[in-house]
Amino acid sequence: MNWWDDALHRATVEVLLCGALAGLVGVQVVLRRLSFFTMALSHATFPGVVAASIIGVNILLGGVVAGGAVALGVAALSRRRGQNAASATGVLLAAGFAVGTGLVATQSGFSRDLSSFLVGSILTVSAADLVITAMVLLLVGAVLVACARPLAYTGFDRTGAQAAGFATGVWDVVLLLTIETVVVTIVPAVGTILALALIVAPAAAARPWATRLSTLTVLAVVFGAVSGLAGLSLSTRWDIAAGASITLTATLLLAMSLLLAKTKEAQRGRQG
Repeated sequence: MNWWDDALHRATVEVLLCGALAGLVGVQVVLRRLSFFTMALSHATFPGVVAASIIGVNILLGGVVAGGAVALGVAALSRRRGQNAASATGVLLAAGFAVGTGLVATQSGFSRDLSSFLVGSILTVSAADLVITAMVLLLVGAVLVACARPLAYTGFDRTGAQAAGFATGVWDVVLLLTIETVVVTIVPAVGTILALALIVAPAAAARPWATRLSTLTVLAVVFGAVSGLAGLSLSTRWDIAAGASITLTATLLLAMSLLLAKTKEAQRGRQG
């Protein structure tokens, strides 16, 4: 039997790729405090993947279209006077999830298991899904490296970036679309609901242990991959849902990191 014919083998590669991908973009999410937007985006992809399944096309395409529309909508609304990103994101979150639920309700005998969209179904990923995830990982890595300077400027010194001639609105859209691409890519693995934890937790766990962006990124990628692999291992050992297991593992990793960091800080305080 071919190595790729084994569902567990494919799932193992997928969780490593998804964990690394989530950790990579999670650094930007955590540093820019975009966790709420990422949650909204993961929910807003729901109608896209449902619609894609109904009409018989790849769910990645549907998620990209829906998520891209939400990302552009948030960027546009948050730039209007009297509007803020949080309120715009909250409205679009509810609207997107409502549209997805409505689409499901219109389809009697819906052929796809709804839970696979919500919490993932990593054991059903195909070789094509692995290729797509690997390509997205390379693409996102290239974008973040190539655009590191303008993204850093616009994220940490917006006024200085504008004075230096950077189009801050454009770079905001670039980052939001990058996050959206990652969210859509990891939906088959952990679902629309659980994607947020896999994106945020590894980067948040790495933050107490690094001051340089490059070091933080490497740690977040490693923590993301470890969370995915350990979560899948626990899932197969204890026969629990893989998406939930991966998410809980990432959350536990974050809790342990924060506890160790607090303990280390307390020890330094006593020594000082």
